[in-house]
Amino acid sequence: MPQFYLPGPWESQKPTPLTPEVAHHLRVRRVQTGESFPIFDGKGQVARAQLLSLSGKSGLAQITEIRTDTHRETPYAITLAQGLAGGDKMDWIVEKAIETGAQVIAPMQCERSILKLTRSSDHERAQKRLTHWQGIIQAACEQCDRTVLATLEPIVTFEDYLKTNPENQKPALKLLLSPDATKSIYTVLAEHPPQDIVLMIGPEGGHSPEEEADAQAAGYQLISLGERVLRTETAGIVAITAVHSIWNPEMQNRLK
Repeated sequence: MPQFYLPGPWESQKPTPLTPEVAHHLRVRRVQTGESFPIFDGKGQVARAQLLSLSGKSGLAQITEIRTDTHRETPYAITLAQGLAGGDKMDWIVEKAIETGAQVIAPMQCERSILKLTRSSDHERAQKRLTHWQGIIQAACEQCDRTVLATLEPIVTFEDYLKTNPENQKPALKLLLSPDATKSIYTVLAEHPPQDIVLMIGPEGGHSPEEEADAQAAGYQLISLGERVLRTETAGIVAITAVHSIWNPEMQNRLK
């Protein structure tokens, strides 16, 4: 049975109310009173919950075996700074970024973004998208057994993302994926020890030359994923996987 997200704090001494979402999932899976199911609080705590009652959109459970479990989280944090993509591509990107291990997702409206959500008149639409993506993050964590919910940053323009992240508040290693770059991501990762990292991905059509120049001025390195030009919904996932493939073996050797 998959784990369910139940925000804390939990109390083991008295019954804990279920959220409407958990109650719905339990009804769909036909979990009966007295049966147990796994839960996590999104901050690294996991536990067993025994169903005491279930009625409509509510229920009660007894929480036991509370412990910390973050073994699926990497010691380095990956931020996916993703240019807004149209259609349902952003949904797919968010879901797969969580499954592959991103800890922070920063949606940016770029010059070539088809989806526009940063005007004052777009505030309500932007908030609905963020709420929707937050639900995708939660569901993806439930599916892949991650116990720490990724951070979803507000939607900002590309320029504002560079401005509102001062050097001393950002990872030292910042990479912008560009099909025109001459240096590969594998070369750059091999040159650096595992550390927090930003992977910046353009929307459909990629970043404009002006954006690439601004990013370089802000400390980003332009890197390539190889000979083929990848779609925006593919590039970030491949980049995250590349980070793990290069850095995880080194981390394991250091821990021996």
